Amino acid sequence: MAHDNVMTWLLDSDPSLQFHVQRDLLDAPLSAWSRTRARTATEGYGAQLLAKQDADGQWAGGAYFPLADDWQGEPGQPWTATTWSLNMLRLWGVDAAALGDTADRLAANSRWEYDDLPYWGGEVDVCINAFTVENGLWLGVDMSPLAHWFVEHTMPDGGFNCEWENGSVRSSFHSTINALFALLAYEQAGFGTEEITAVRHRAEEYLLERRLMYSLSTGERVGVWAEKFLAIPRYAYSALRALDYFRLAARYDGTAPDARLAGAVELVREKQQPDGRWLNDHHLPGRVWFDIDEPVGQPSRNVTLQALRVLRWIDDDAVDHP
Repeated sequence: MAHDNVMTWLLDSDPSLQFHVQRDLLDAPLSAWSRTRARTATEGYGAQLLAKQDADGQWAGGAYFPLADDWQGEPGQPWTATTWSLNMLRLWGVDAAALGDTADRLAANSRWEYDDLPYWGGEVDVCINAFTVENGLWLGVDMSPLAHWFVEHTMPDGGFNCEWENGSVRSSFHSTINALFALLAYEQAGFGTEEITAVRHRAEEYLLERRLMYSLSTGERVGVWAEKFLAIPRYAYSALRALDYFRLAARYDGTAPDARLAGAVELVREKQQPDGRWLNDHHLPGRVWFDIDEPVGQPSRNVTLQALRVLRWIDDDAVDHP
């Protein structure tokens, strides 16, 4: 595909992806992409998922897992409960106003499966708490206590690990990238402190020291999962998802791309198909409300969007700083 054909293909999609293409790749004016974004609450995926919400504010009757246990024995885990549904609506660009008093209803009715803890207070899992910080900020909840929880739960090597409660003292790529997105969102919302920023930069350094894909001790790639680009990443780490994070962080911090990103950037270039698109490399199994992934091995609009905006960031900086 020529560039224009790739853009046409990307725009032939749900409003939740269209507005990202308009904003991040086509430099459409705010008035144009914001109109498209507004449609996410009334059309397509966003409207379908909003319609699945329970009267008590939850989805599927549970905070992280559905209330009913009839999914036991199915492959993977369900992606239908409250946290996963909020994640998708937020990432799709649905305006928080479309959810009305959801934040209050969750405060009153939703409890974590772990120790029956109140929803907006989080629990012990790094990734769950990261998602909760992001969703709470989006819905207007004071997330300061949970954001500062991350200060106390940084690993000695600078990153994070959901298994800290079970004694782990080494960080996880997966846990660290989710924590980073949450900490950056907290700062972007205007609540950052020197302490939070320092924790975020230290966690960034954890990934940068490993060039996003490598073991610090052996120099070998950490696993094939780092190279698998997912249309719907859920919680999972990939070099592409990490690059997309560093793109956002650099824009917020006003910094240039770190030289240690070069290998991951080259991987993104290598994985581009002859027609200009990228494939969906992997699918996380589990029950969903409705299918939104492209089949594994097929061209993916979500992956292509992420890859093109990462490369645009890198290439634009190279022009500005030859």
